[in-house]
Amino acid sequence: MYKLLETINSPAELRRLPRRELGVLADELRAFLLDSVSRTGGHLSSNLGTVELTIALHYVFNTPHDRLIWDVGHQTYAHKILTGRRERMRTLRQQGGISGFPRRIESEYDTFGTAHSSTSISAALGMALAARQRGDDRHAVAVIGDGAMSAGQAFEALNNAGVCADARLIVVLNDNDMSISPPVGALNRYLARLMSGRFYAAARRAGERVLGVAPPLWELAKRLEEHAKGMVVPGTMFEEFGFNYIGPIDGHDLDSLIPTLANLKELRGPQFLHVVTKKGQGYKLAEADPVLYHGPGKFDPAEGIVAKSGGKPSYTQVFGQWLCDMAERDPRLVGITPAMREGSGMVEFAQRFPDRYHDVGIAEQHALTFAAGMACEGVKPVVAIYSTFLQRAYDQLIHDVALQNLPVLLAIDRAGLVGADGATHAGSYDLSYLRCLPNVAVLAPADENECRQMLYTGFLRDQPVAVRYPRGTGPGVAVEPAMAELPWGRADVRRRSTRAGGVAILAFGSMVAPALGAGADLDATVVNMRFVKPLDVDLLGELARSHALLVTVEENVVAGGAGAGCAEWLAAAGIDVPVMHLGLPDRFIDHGDPARLLAEEGLDAAGIRAAVVKRLAALSPPALRKSA
Repeated sequence: MYKLLETINSPAELRRLPRRELGVLADELRAFLLDSVSRTGGHLSSNLGTVELTIALHYVFNTPHDRLIWDVGHQTYAHKILTGRRERMRTLRQQGGISGFPRRIESEYDTFGTAHSSTSISAALGMALAARQRGDDRHAVAVIGDGAMSAGQAFEALNNAGVCADARLIVVLNDNDMSISPPVGALNRYLARLMSGRFYAAARRAGERVLGVAPPLWELAKRLEEHAKGMVVPGTMFEEFGFNYIGPIDGHDLDSLIPTLANLKELRGPQFLHVVTKKGQGYKLAEADPVLYHGPGKFDPAEGIVAKSGGKPSYTQVFGQWLCDMAERDPRLVGITPAMREGSGMVEFAQRFPDRYHDVGIAEQHALTFAAGMACEGVKPVVAIYSTFLQRAYDQLIHDVALQNLPVLLAIDRAGLVGADGATHAGSYDLSYLRCLPNVAVLAPADENECRQMLYTGFLRDQPVAVRYPRGTGPGVAVEPAMAELPWGRADVRRRSTRAGGVAILAFGSMVAPALGAGADLDATVVNMRFVKPLDVDLLGELARSHALLVTVEENVVAGGAGAGCAEWLAAAGIDVPVMHLGLPDRFIDHGDPARLLAEEGLDAAGIRAAVVKRLAALSPPALRKSA
């Protein structure tokens, strides 16, 4: 079935193929991709759309000597297959297997680790200028999608690159959000090859020499050239940045891609190639609904993705329903997302309240300041954002929201470990980077219903409030339609120890359920802390005076996290009590099943119990040891 593909274990072997066989290779590669992803789950639509582009890039450029940098990186499965990882695709995004994104430690062909968007041009420019400094004649090629191009960092990099006239830098814009229109056909292929060729470049240099002695004539010639190119290509903006713009060309046409890339390879200075591809190319179901097939789990390619009914609602769904219910109640509410409508559960809200829905694109910094501006005018913004993406807007959170004490509600999804996407998407740090900010309140729900009530409580506050919740489903607590304001800054004691001077477990968010399991075995007091900030210091002080050991548990790094906040207050209050902090370690945690990863870090019921027993055994007096 993959007769030709199975002979390719490196780009060097690919480059030995006759051009006429590359179309067959593309067909086999696309079929392999579909079969492989359907067995493991992963990103599908975007990878089906970059098959020919990947083949062309590795065919034309001498990778890994020439640097190939993929933006975001969820479209690199074909790249992985062609660079010696075909057999390891069965382990994709599984614990101990290969990543769904480029990783420098995984392959020499993954020249830059990516999983967040809009970094490729910056990295590629850095590599190009480093090569120039070292005297290395190599190219740096950045492949960036049209969505990633909306982020400010991409334009910052373009602005910098445009003044580097001798950089061996090529930016490939993979435009997969539009259909391939007639101008991308034979005429445009001819123009792209012409404008990327040496003849065009040489003629331009000759014209500059001849007309350069008469600046008005040279300016007129440049304007005529720009207008002539502008009639057939939308490249004026990129030309103004200092790039030589080529395209758009059909990103599925190898007979257009390869000669155009080969021509660009011979040119000096920043080059910009605009290619148009189709998400889901070659698989009709994914072509028809590329969003559904963006990141599917396992499925039967012949049958397609079948919607599952019933089951517990996810935290994302709880948020989406609350957002619609709250919008019905309060006309001031607006919803803001940085290009994550589906992922953040805002589809229904966008349909029902289109005038109050704002997708700002992949622009997290803008999202926060945009929300701040709205809040200044009496609107109540709700920013739905992943924990790991909020990191990208930290200065805006501090300078534009917190410092001005503006009532912006942050609905932070994907807090804690996220599973198959791994360390790049794990929300392991938000409690640490949020609780240190003045004016910002931080809440962590223990279950689905508490999430709904916390969102409501936070929305009512006249200050910045962050409600952080994990990916997937919770313990299965029924969600009450009614919304009730929670007592501000008050924790909830879920279990009281029957013995004096025992253990109190202070659990935050997702750790309440396993803490209750451990608490039952240990006969410990278990508290759902609810508020990371403000802490329930009255209860904290009472527990510290009545228990011999306090244990904090959180799905966040221990460093600077919620437990650290408890210890800081106890120290300031002069309360001397042993405190043990359980949470994520001071290292990045790789991809894998979230439950298994948490268990390996001792953050399940058995792990919490074992850690407490071990600590009690080390404490004195000996009577304490009996409480285990």
